[in-house]
Amino acid sequence: MYTIGEVAQLLGISTHTLRYYEKEQIIIPVRDANGDRRYDDSHLKWLQFVIKLKETQMPIAIIKKYASLALEGEHTTQERLHLLEEHKHSIKKQISTLQAAHEMLEHKISTYKDFISKRN
Repeated sequence: MYTIGEVAQLLGISTHTLRYYEKEQIIIPVRDANGDRRYDDSHLKWLQFVIKLKETQMPIAIIKKYASLALEGEHTTQERLHLLEEHKHSIKKQISTLQAAHEMLEHKISTYKDFISKRN
């Protein structure tokens, strides 16, 4: 079992973020006899998934909905699948946008380098 500080350090997030995720019921840690939060390996795996969803711009409201559905059980599998498929589509659009921006920057950088080399 891990403390909130250990989990924050392992995952590179703040304890504030972990408390926020708990408040939003995205994660539900176990409480020990003193009332301190404790996390096990399944919590870490879940949080790694949540962090990836957040890094890929999934809104907290959707992550919260997904977490809620997961807690409800197997009968929500289809709805969870749908949320993930929608997010996958969103990621593909992000990749396309980033690729276009990358190509534009490469062109602009090349133009500047050519201009500078011709001046020297």
